[in-house]
Amino acid sequence: MKLLLVRHGQSEWNAQGRWQGQADPPLTELGRRQARLAAQTLGTFDAIVASPLLRASETAAIISAQMGVGPVVTVEGLKERSAGEWSGLTRSEIEEQYPNYLAEGKRPPGYELDPELSDRVHAALNEVEDNIGGDIALVVCHGGVIYLLEEELGESWERLGNLGARWFDIHNGRLRLGERATLIDETLLTQQGKDIV
Repeated sequence: MKLLLVRHGQSEWNAQGRWQGQADPPLTELGRRQARLAAQTLGTFDAIVASPLLRASETAAIISAQMGVGPVVTVEGLKERSAGEWSGLTRSEIEEQYPNYLAEGKRPPGYELDPELSDRVHAALNEVEDNIGGDIALVVCHGGVIYLLEEELGESWERLGNLGARWFDIHNGRLRLGERATLIDETLLTQQGKDIV
């Protein structure tokens, strides 16, 4: 089965530079436009799956409505990594309240570490493979989920923007890394503003 894992559209906390984790801020109007524009560039999918967090489920619902594929199936295990005590803080607030943590790779209480996140995400993707019909699924989730899978499969970290995506193949629970995909042209959004459908 082929999976296109897509990072959600811009949320209100993305716009403010706040760490979200499993907090649940909604999309901004720009985030909704990003989702509508991405739907115009996507090919054919048999199913659309999403994290239950609003920024992902709303992105998926917009894409689903435009593509005529649905209903969107939410999978709990696709949620973003918990940011613990950093949830809601900006980078500068983290630096101030937790000096040198970021530079030294330390994390605060409640932060979901890689092994926990990995177990949860792999179980969620196995659930998608086992229970979602068809050969190709669109999976709207979060940057932290995609980064973890890329790292596990030997890819070096590179920032993924809103509506950035990565292809994966899954067969009997085993993942294989595909290419990254660009779903939206950010210059179109800024040039056309609210004229995007």
